[in-house]
Amino acid sequence: MDAPPPLRRASSILAEGFDALLVVVPSPLEAHLGELELPAPARAAVDALIAIDHGIAKGQKSCAVVAAPGVPGGRLVISIATTLESDVDDVRALAEAAQLGLSRAVEAGAQRPLVAVAERASRRFANAIDVAALAALGSQWMALEAREAGKWTKRAEEIGIVGLDEVRARRVEAIEQGRWLSRDVTGTEPERMAPRRIATLCEEAFAGTGVHVSVEEDISGYPLLAAVARASSVVERHRPCVVQLEWAPRQRAERTIVLCGKGVTYDTGGADLKTDGAMAGMSRDKGGAGAVAGLLRTIAARAPARTRVIGLLGLVRNSVGEEALVSDEIIRARSGVRVRIGNTDAEGRLVLADLLARAKEIAAHAEGAELYSLATLTGHVYRAYGPYVGALGNARARASGVLAHLDALAEAWGEPFEISRPRREDYAMVAPKSPAEDVMSSNRLASVNTPRGHQFPFAFLEIASGLRGGALPFVHLDLAGAAMDPPDWQLGRPTGTPIATLTAAFEE
Repeated sequence: MDAPPPLRRASSILAEGFDALLVVVPSPLEAHLGELELPAPARAAVDALIAIDHGIAKGQKSCAVVAAPGVPGGRLVISIATTLESDVDDVRALAEAAQLGLSRAVEAGAQRPLVAVAERASRRFANAIDVAALAALGSQWMALEAREAGKWTKRAEEIGIVGLDEVRARRVEAIEQGRWLSRDVTGTEPERMAPRRIATLCEEAFAGTGVHVSVEEDISGYPLLAAVARASSVVERHRPCVVQLEWAPRQRAERTIVLCGKGVTYDTGGADLKTDGAMAGMSRDKGGAGAVAGLLRTIAARAPARTRVIGLLGLVRNSVGEEALVSDEIIRARSGVRVRIGNTDAEGRLVLADLLARAKEIAAHAEGAELYSLATLTGHVYRAYGPYVGALGNARARASGVLAHLDALAEAWGEPFEISRPRREDYAMVAPKSPAEDVMSSNRLASVNTPRGHQFPFAFLEIASGLRGGALPFVHLDLAGAAMDPPDWQLGRPTGTPIATLTAAFEE
């Protein structure tokens, strides 16, 4: 597996060994020039630019390259963000400017650009340099298919950053390693990332990291997942599996995190076939599995001393064919709960329910256990919230402050959440309609056409997994709106969200 460029700390904007200086500043540029502390010749070059380009002097979200004697490589890249003065501005503005500027620096010929971020006094921007550094590193990711085809365009050999100490710099590198793997899993086409090829990639990616990888090819112990996979199982290369990734500290663990990731490598909708072009991009319906795998890669690099982290990836293709799962079937889940299928395109929650039942079994023998599910689960979450993570938690997660804490961390790391809570209507939606079943998987409509279309699946997950009424904190993160930027499932760039947020949460 390829890796992001190394990150090197620098003590000042004049550090040696770099061939371009990228400065990331709020707008207007002329009001923030003093924060840059540029040498006189470089400042003169910027003044000359402002004199002939009033747009860059007063505008927002622009980028320019100027010859600037006295800075690394004699090449100055100025990337301008928004004013950052509005109460809705956050660190994403600086991250976007850093990503744009770093890409522009490499296009201009730089191989070792140095990044400097104009710091803000507000607590909202406490992680501004870290988040900008992540964006700069992430700008150098290219799709795995392109890399393997030898089409990798220009990329930086090394990226410098001003203002980070050693601890923060190493954390940024670890997060980006995880995001890199997450993007590869999430964004790669469905044959290259068929279920067992993802398992092989995990074995390669985690070799020598301290993460133990086990692959279950017999998925009969996951009846709901197996039902989703029924039509794909007749094609050998599409057969499902469950991958378990485990980081265990040398000391006795005081906290155990179990993460369940939806890894639907292609979602046709099954017998409830996606039509009218809605199938395009459904190779990205494995974003939850990608996020979990990436997070474990970051955890391995960070090596928390007393936290055990387990990732369960449910890798399956939802195909259509003579063996396909159909609506009205009743299946006994791993938990023993009888599930009536309402719509075969609501397949991700079936995969997660069995994984969560397995997570509950693990948690029964663990200290301080918390359970999480991550999935590109519903179109409704994007309809409701746009490009944000939809987060829900059970009563224990809410009462303990887990959700509120995650929300604060997500804001600080540029991966904002929108918090929902399950309501009585959600449980009514999935309540049994006859004595034959214990729970309905869904209604007959697409989530985008259903009120509370991303909230009621949480109720199903709680019931079908056997977690309902228990004492374990359980948080569900719907990534469907945040997994791609822009939010185009076929052509958008995978983000690796929310690896930075969860890294911060699990290291505490």
